[in-house]
Amino acid sequence: MFRTIRLQLRFLLPLAAAMAMAAFVALPLMDRVTLKWFSRDITARGVLVANALSDSVSSALLSGHDERLRGLFKRTSQDERLLAIGLCTADGRLAQSTDGYPESLGCDLASELARNAEPRLELAGGPVLVSVHAIAASGSETPTSLTSVGQTASTIIASGDQASGRLVLVHDLSFIARRSQDTRHYLVALISGLGLVIALITMVIAQLSWRGWVQGARALLRGEVISPLSPSPELAPLADELRARLRDLEDEYRRSQGPEVAWTSDRLRALLHTQLRGDQVVVVSNREPYIHDRDEDRIVIRRPASGLVTAVEPIMRACSGTWIAHGSGSADREVVDSGDRIAVPPGHHDYSLRRIWLSQEEERGYYYGFANEGMWPLCHVAHVRPIFRESDWEAYKAVNRRFADAVIAEARSDDPVVLVQDYHFALLPAMIREKLPQATILTFWHIPWPNPESFGICPWRREILQGLLGSTILGFHTRFHCKNFIETVDRFLEARIEHEHAIISHGDKETLVESYPISIEWPHPLESSGWPSISDCRRRIAELLGLAGETCLAVGVDRFDYTKGIVERLHAVERLLEKRPEWIGRFVFVQVASPTRSMLDEYRDFQGLVGRLVDRINARFGTLEYIPIRLLAAHHEHRELIELYRAANICVVTSLHDGMNLVCKEFVAARDDDQGVLVLSRFAGASREMREALIVNPYHVEETADALHQAATMSSEEQRERMSSLRHTVSEFNVFRWAGRMLSDAARLRLRTRVEARVRRYSEE
Repeated sequence: MFRTIRLQLRFLLPLAAAMAMAAFVALPLMDRVTLKWFSRDITARGVLVANALSDSVSSALLSGHDERLRGLFKRTSQDERLLAIGLCTADGRLAQSTDGYPESLGCDLASELARNAEPRLELAGGPVLVSVHAIAASGSETPTSLTSVGQTASTIIASGDQASGRLVLVHDLSFIARRSQDTRHYLVALISGLGLVIALITMVIAQLSWRGWVQGARALLRGEVISPLSPSPELAPLADELRARLRDLEDEYRRSQGPEVAWTSDRLRALLHTQLRGDQVVVVSNREPYIHDRDEDRIVIRRPASGLVTAVEPIMRACSGTWIAHGSGSADREVVDSGDRIAVPPGHHDYSLRRIWLSQEEERGYYYGFANEGMWPLCHVAHVRPIFRESDWEAYKAVNRRFADAVIAEARSDDPVVLVQDYHFALLPAMIREKLPQATILTFWHIPWPNPESFGICPWRREILQGLLGSTILGFHTRFHCKNFIETVDRFLEARIEHEHAIISHGDKETLVESYPISIEWPHPLESSGWPSISDCRRRIAELLGLAGETCLAVGVDRFDYTKGIVERLHAVERLLEKRPEWIGRFVFVQVASPTRSMLDEYRDFQGLVGRLVDRINARFGTLEYIPIRLLAAHHEHRELIELYRAANICVVTSLHDGMNLVCKEFVAARDDDQGVLVLSRFAGASREMREALIVNPYHVEETADALHQAATMSSEEQRERMSSLRHTVSEFNVFRWAGRMLSDAARLRLRTRVEARVRRYSEE
């Protein structure tokens, strides 16, 4: 009831305000129009009176009959609108007047007032209008040019020059105010009455309509009144409208979810237990989060140098799910149970790792062949041509099928939440959807998506797109990559695309294409155990590399990959030492490059190219005591990298094309002293978030070299301002927010799917 009253007041108050505004505008306008009309009427009446009295007054003046003149004025002034009459002689003397004639109104004052555009005179009894009319001499032509409201002074003077006298008429204006007030009352009463009638009619109609639509919507959600044969067939179109409105509400909700509430592992876990009701979460990736290798007579555990692992592993610790990955370690088979599972992380056992074994032929075709010789260069639009072989494609399909079978085997229900990671499993979503149609499949593409022209190079482009459209949600790092994917689907598939909501309908399934910028864990897991101080890190790195105390240390941390811009940054360091020789002996660049995909010729050739370039630059600028570039081509543990980040003055990320690149965020997270400078490529997805970094074009060697000099000479205060802002960005947009947004969207889509299924079920009955 109170809700209904509030809704009615929301309508009535604006209506009342509109009515009041109308009255406020209309009443003064009505007063001005009324005054204009009556003033014109008074003027016309004055002309008629003067013309009627002209001959009689002229005769009375010549004959000297004052009594006759007085009687004539008295009879004439009995008109309710004529207050008084006066007669002025040619010499300006008041010769005759009625009883009501104002004592203060002399002939000169009357003539002066008559010359005004609006000859009003304020008296104690109210305002009056004064008009002066010339009385012609006997036998002369009666002048017709008489004074009136708005008449010019020249007409009055001309008339007066030929006159034997002037007739002064004093008109009462109080009746105008009385009639205007009556008109105002009638107008206000009319507007109020009309507004009240409109309000009552509208309230009744709105009340009936509101109740009908609310009841209809509730019945529709229950599936009761959507049949054309039901008592309310007009509600049948609401089914389609309801679907659209649900999507609009989802968009509004997503926009309202800002970064003001910190995302943590606890919040992510709570989300899973509320919105997803604690459903099982399964992650699928090629790379495993922990690798068991045999080192002589012992087994060592390594974490791979992978941005994907860095981002997804904290989510699994929060979700306690199952991670399915390729077992690539030399001792991986020795530590798993009979189901090829092992609890990780070591010593904590937060989630389960399920390993898939691949033969060398399968790995060569699926991973090294189709994925990294085909899809990787295709999507990065790098300076390496993609290679597509039929045998690689067959291996890719077979391995995707094996992983799909593993997901189905691990699923404890028919609707698990499956997180498919990266370009290794483009076919996997559709394969899972085939066996688990109720599953919620979230696929995240960690690398860029090219434009349709570039993607058209792939011979199996339609199969790749159809496989990805088996996803419930398909995520990319940036909106630009989402746009490229939607345009690619539009080019090569027959699908319905809702560009406003970024939804692609293919077959009988819908896929939401959304951007989710990936990030890292915050606070950093190593921070809780206590980081070594900045000075200790500087001292240990200096001892390890033999650096002087005042050396400006710049670092780059990457896999040995041609998309990371390693060659370009080495050229920039060389150009810096050329342009500014004062840095020779004082500037050292350390490049950490973990070997990867060494079975491929392109990667082996690239590693050799980098090694030769480093040797040439060191030979050119180095001495026995000074080596400008240190190439550390080996795997480094996470703690070692954190120590290097904390010791460095500059971190250089010069990707030629990158989905996000988490090295820059790791560097920022490690700098709790708010010092250090980030040099970041504008072709990395992170550059859209981290605007306080020094953004460079890595292809422009001069620009990158100048950025290195700017970073090396930047004041401590400017470093603090930039780093503080960067840390704020990384802390708010952390990996838990990345996962939380995807899982929240998944939960809303699951709810919408249930509602639509209910609507569809009842509509078919």
